[in-house]
Amino acid sequence: MELYEMRQHLETVRVHLSELGALFDIAGLEASVQQLNQKTTEADFWNDSDAAQSVMVELNGKKANVDAYREIETAYEDLNGLVELFNEEEYQEEKEDLTKALTGMEEKLAALSKKALLSGEYDANDCFLSIHAGSGGTEAMDWAGMLMRMYERWFQTKDWKVTLTDINTEETGGIKSVQFEIKGYDAYGYCKGEKGVHRLVRISPFDSQSRRHTSFASVDVYPVLKDTGEIELDDKDIKVDTYRSSGAGGQHVNTTDSAIRITHLPTGVVVTCQNERSQIQNRAKAMEMLIAKLVQIKEEEHREKIEDIQGSYKQIAWGSQIRSYVFQPYTLVKDHRTGEETGNIEKVMDGDLDPFVEAYLNWNAQQEAKGE
Repeated sequence: MELYEMRQHLETVRVHLSELGALFDIAGLEASVQQLNQKTTEADFWNDSDAAQSVMVELNGKKANVDAYREIETAYEDLNGLVELFNEEEYQEEKEDLTKALTGMEEKLAALSKKALLSGEYDANDCFLSIHAGSGGTEAMDWAGMLMRMYERWFQTKDWKVTLTDINTEETGGIKSVQFEIKGYDAYGYCKGEKGVHRLVRISPFDSQSRRHTSFASVDVYPVLKDTGEIELDDKDIKVDTYRSSGAGGQHVNTTDSAIRITHLPTGVVVTCQNERSQIQNRAKAMEMLIAKLVQIKEEEHREKIEDIQGSYKQIAWGSQIRSYVFQPYTLVKDHRTGEETGNIEKVMDGDLDPFVEAYLNWNAQQEAKGE
């Protein structure tokens, strides 16, 4: 890279960095970090451990973005200052080191740019992710179990706290449904693109004639709302059922009828929770989940109030799969929205979802830019 090319690259970095500073509102983030830091010094901060953990997650997430931006900014100023002082001959002597420094800075800028795609209203929030087996009996429930394993392995690559809040297993194997609560900065932003129908094509291990089968499972993702105090639901619109917990969930499972199922009658939305220590705690968590889900539907349907949502809510429309996983006669995982694909299906099933997540975030940003 010649001196004039180096200066062109640095100008591109400067413009890109300026754009990112505006997108992130770095000054606003720094003020927020200062406020959150102050909150952690209050004497009663750790009295409510759940609230304190939430604050710490937000603080660490925002601080990481600020630190990453300032690090790139400092690196740019140092490198640009040096290059401005060099003549052609001096530059040639230091070219290798300068080019290496530029490459490292551009890589960090690219990584920060990906985070800038998480600019939705709820992207920074915690979230719930649930998987539901489609029709097809054992084959579909086995597919839902495979997806559960895939997501658990993906979660392990993230700095998130993941809790299994509900699971409905089948004695013959597989799962009917499962739900996770995911706590971490930008958790909803990274997970939201997984919402939709996931399609499996393979030679069924449950078919004695070894025929190829197509199975479906749906994934639903919705954000945990940080403040639901102003939202109230009418008791007549809610049906609450209790039942005995089942499946993995800790020492309190299968001891009492503590699991809770809440149905919102006007919409047909159902939420369940069985993993808390008591029926009261399960009910509180289920209500939190219900409100979050209803607010998301309200936003999606452009309603002014939750009360305006009526009719049976279809969680996800079958036949509109977002991604296909083909095991036979060839191997392919393809996202039908973004076109992202790979033939290494084993790697994907082992939790390598980041290429698909990043492709979705870029695609979604383009759709929003188009107003679609």
